[in-house]
Amino acid sequence: MNNKTFFQRHPVASYFFLAYLIAWVGSFLAGGTKFLAGEAIEFSDIGLMGLAMMAGPSIAGVLMTYLVDGVSGLRDLFARMKNWRVGGRWYAPLLIFPSLILAVSLALATLVSPEFTPTFFAVGILMGLFAGLLEETGWMGFAFPKMIMKRSILSTSIYLGFLHGLWHLVADFLGNSAVFGEYWLPYFIAFVVFVMALRVLIVWVYANNKSLLLSQLMHASSTGFLAVIVPMGLAPAHWVVFYSVYAVALWAAATVVIVKYGKNLVKQAA
Repeated sequence: MNNKTFFQRHPVASYFFLAYLIAWVGSFLAGGTKFLAGEAIEFSDIGLMGLAMMAGPSIAGVLMTYLVDGVSGLRDLFARMKNWRVGGRWYAPLLIFPSLILAVSLALATLVSPEFTPTFFAVGILMGLFAGLLEETGWMGFAFPKMIMKRSILSTSIYLGFLHGLWHLVADFLGNSAVFGEYWLPYFIAFVVFVMALRVLIVWVYANNKSLLLSQLMHASSTGFLAVIVPMGLAPAHWVVFYSVYAVALWAAATVVIVKYGKNLVKQAA
């Protein structure tokens, strides 16, 4: 059995192995030695870890597309990236994330602590665009279309969301565990639950349009506005509170979609 045949027979497992391998090994090379030595992880180290993380799903997505589907698969991948003619109403879901992030932040600032007061960190917009454009090349560009061959669209979106959240594990542990201490695990659990709801909403839009570009923009909106609005200096306990409340809010939005569109997340013709 040659390598290409193996990848064709196990495309999903091969994709996640490569995506995790590149992201986790790259993250460790960027900050792991300092972490093990008990040294502080600096902002430049976090930046390198971020690049390694985004490289994982994007490189794995393009490489696996070629190995499994050949040049025609790459053409289809890039065609879905250019599919912007989907109807104006399907761009409206991009507002879900800034609206809920702002609402949660304002509510927590009023009810819990002024520390939650929204900020405006403009560079977060660029951070979101990089994350969305690169990561979704793999998550929705390759993994999702292969995964739905064995599951319903809804169950696939939840499963993919869990794997996407878990993918953050190494970089998040290296970068945050020393600061978060006992709060790190509940923070990470709340974060994964949030990512699962995020994925349901991304898949919902994709399932109705087959636009990878919109998936990238949805991801960019989520990541970008989290960086733009949420204060970066929150205390560890407050990060747990924020992501717990935001996860509930985002799952409420996802539940509305599920009830309206059903387990295939696609609007049925009347």
